Amino acid sequence: MTAPSQRRLALILGALAGIGPFSIDMYLPALPALGASLNASPGAVQGTLAIYFLGLAFGQVLYGPLSDRHGRRAPLFVGLGLYTVAAIGCALAPDVESLTVARLFQALGGCAGMVIARAVVRDVTDERGAVRLMAQLMLVMGVAPIVAPMIGGALLPAFGWRGIFWLLVVYGAVMLGVLALFLPESLPPERRRREGVLGVMRTWYGLMRDRRFMGYALAGGFVIGGMFAYISGSPFVLMELHGVPASEYGFYFGANALGIMAMGQAIARLAQRMPPARLLPVVICVPPVAGLALLATTVSGIGGFPALVAALFCYVAMIGAVMPLTVALGMGPHGAVAGSASALMGTLQFGIGAAAGALLGLLQDGTAMPMALVIAGCGVAGWCSRRFLAP
Repeated sequence: MTAPSQRRLALILGALAGIGPFSIDMYLPALPALGASLNASPGAVQGTLAIYFLGLAFGQVLYGPLSDRHGRRAPLFVGLGLYTVAAIGCALAPDVESLTVARLFQALGGCAGMVIARAVVRDVTDERGAVRLMAQLMLVMGVAPIVAPMIGGALLPAFGWRGIFWLLVVYGAVMLGVLALFLPESLPPERRRREGVLGVMRTWYGLMRDRRFMGYALAGGFVIGGMFAYISGSPFVLMELHGVPASEYGFYFGANALGIMAMGQAIARLAQRMPPARLLPVVICVPPVAGLALLATTVSGIGGFPALVAALFCYVAMIGAVMPLTVALGMGPHGAVAGSASALMGTLQFGIGAAAGALLGLLQDGTAMPMALVIAGCGVAGWCSRRFLAP
């Protein structure tokens, strides 16, 4: 199997890493219909989203060390197979409890693509090359939030919410075929690690003691946490509070995804002229400012719905710049343990995302205030992590 071009590699890795967000965003428009079909409360339905975040967070801990020990392809096959079987379980779920369990296993399988995609980037590039390739991944991944809610909204009238999960079954099966035919192994046997469980734990301990790594990982993690609060809270805020029709919700969601894609491409070009370590301190200032602006307009009502949408756009779009920089800078010195470093970084990101979603549920009071408060807090925490842990 010949090595793919960088463009094809970015497309394949982006599709693998996009399994997680695609599986979240596609069924967002179906949440009300899903609850009515399964006779489930809104809290139970939202729990299927929260459990998916948890599965994405903690499943990565497993795949990182496995990919360092056995190479990148074998764990990907296992993860994608589990994802596809679990998606079938979701489509056939008779009640919300069964759906929640199936969603957990779907996340545990789907997260393999996310953690191993970052490891492959580190295998084949240097620090600046990683920023460029990660930005190309963000371009591919950015398609998911644009098209996924639209596809979900289009499938819903004709096939119901179960049809959405049958499409995810097809996605998983297609990616298994793409992996088998087009993605060669990027970690040769001589670079693989043979350590046992204690060795893996020592590796994680060393990474967690590395202030630079943790600073970048937490900076990206908190900013991502704000996006998860947006994903969890925006259906209620936009559709219930501001009357956005379900058929139009995907357009608002897609506009923010276009912002992610545009910022990813901009930062990739800038990284060829300036060191990533100089770019991140500037970029990381935008999410807290946007989050605080969102909080201010929510409290005061100044600017109304347009100001709320604009603040959300500024926050979410900057993820396209923050993520390539934090991944490249955090994983740059850890090429020998790229799988474990990617796993820990992903676990922190999605663990924070799950916590943000849970906090949003606890604070829910029927207004937009909980979403604005959590997003602003995540933006500020991301800035503090970079400033004080990785100055």
